[in-house]
Amino acid sequence: MPIFDTHAHYDSSGFNADRDAVLAALPAAGVELVVDPGCDVKSSRAAVALAGAYPHVYAAVGIHPEDCGGCTEADFDVLRELCRHKKVVAIGEIGLDYYWKENPPREFQEQVFRRQIELALALDLPVIVHDRDAHGDSLRVVLDYPGLRGVFHCFSGSPEMAAELIKRGWYLGFDGPVTYKNARRAPEVADVTPLDRMVVETDAPYLTPVPFRGKRNDSRYLPYVIGQLAAWKGVTPAEMERRTFENGKRLYGLE
Repeated sequence: MPIFDTHAHYDSSGFNADRDAVLAALPAAGVELVVDPGCDVKSSRAAVALAGAYPHVYAAVGIHPEDCGGCTEADFDVLRELCRHKKVVAIGEIGLDYYWKENPPREFQEQVFRRQIELALALDLPVIVHDRDAHGDSLRVVLDYPGLRGVFHCFSGSPEMAAELIKRGWYLGFDGPVTYKNARRAPEVADVTPLDRMVVETDAPYLTPVPFRGKRNDSRYLPYVIGQLAAWKGVTPAEMERRTFENGKRLYGLE
């Protein structure tokens, strides 16, 4: 069955040495689709360029909360222009990040988050939400926009928050941390998440699954994430692969 890596940063400098070789090798490894989300204007442009160069790669464009300091009106204009590219399928990676003390002020993060949500709604695109240590505020913001759709990337909230999002049609992204020994909350979240709302991601080059933790991540390691989710949900890995592939296509309008 084919695999869809719904979130991988192949524009990252972590792939500068062998980016083309890795991307070219993915289809033969069963990875038929990849979405590369931008984190600022520069990386959004790079993601769009990769989508233009590889048939199996699509792009999202957006400004990450860690990178939103100094964000200007001109940046939003660039994102809007990039969305005209036929392989841009979402606005992302956007959201709130309260983990790092040096991040931009929370109020400003929220302003930038909301501006990009409004762009997504205007263009009828889904969003890719980054929520780190900001669960309450992230949920509050997205619930202000009933027509909004998308995915909470690398979901780390509570099962109750997961259920609230699922009720409103959101998808949840599962990554390498589901394979970690300290993944206590992840099985509880998986338990309340229906098969038709799960997508798999690498967040490459980050969040490498066991047994390769500590090495650079890429989409070829996704079977380890898929296998763990399949065990938790009581289905075969092949079934989990099929369902998450279909879900990713539905999420990004690639059906």
